[in-house]
Amino acid sequence: MVDFIDQHRDAYGVEPICSVLPIAPATYYAHRAWRRDPELRCTRKKRDAVLRDEIKRVWDESEDGVYGADKVWRQLHREGTRVARCTVERLMRSQGSSGVVRGKAFKDPGTATVRTNWLG
Repeated sequence: MVDFIDQHRDAYGVEPICSVLPIAPATYYAHRAWRRDPELRCTRKKRDAVLRDEIKRVWDESEDGVYGADKVWRQLHREGTRVARCTVERLMRSQGSSGVVRGKAFKDPGTATVRTNWLG
């Protein structure tokens, strides 16, 4: 949304665009400031950026990305990175990475057939 406002702000102005879109002008200006200087972000966002890289590294090092949030969290603790398990789960979900679920059947919404996730 911020990119859209940046593209059209010269023609229409920030406040009129924000009145149509579901974003406050102050939020728009805050996002622009964070893009210019990442140090202005809150402490949680800064730590999340560091943890995302660590989580991605541990998940990639697992055999073909089989580690779920629990195993990634345990590996991070073994390496000395103290982080809450729910934080690992939240960040993995935001990255779109998840562990393998073995032996549970699920319905494939595209084909309406039942497959098992055990062997692929």
